Amino acid sequence: QVQLVESGGGLVQTGGSLRLSCAASRSTFGNYAMGWFRQAPGKEREFVAGISRPGITTGYADSVKGRFTISRDNVENTMNLQMNSLKPEDTAVYYCEAKVGGSNYAYYSRSAEYGYWGQGTQVTVSS
Repeated sequence: QVQLVESGGGLVQTGGSLRLSCAASRSTFGNYAMGWFRQAPGKEREFVAGISRPGITTGYADSVKGRFTISRDNVENTMNLQMNSLKPEDTAVYYCEAKVGGSNYAYYSRSAEYGYWGQGTQVTVSS
């Protein structure tokens, strides 16, 4: 099993930036494909960004392309999400999720494909 802890959320004005981090408990972090998801009140959890096990491949939801950047460090067992040009519609609880296995080139965009997730971090963008 892997334990995930998100950090870096907060309150920011429209157009601002935040950097989210996800720390994983296991040194076998490189065996996990990773993703960021978010859930706003009254809405379903949605895919934000995903990254393959070695970080070769990344993917983004259309709503965040060009504004968000996902990255990982398999030595430090961390994953980050750099969020720029934030909009009020980005307001949500952000979760990092981990899926064991997968190819070196695959990222996953469905939360049901992941087996582990953290407690979430709140991001609030004021207008």
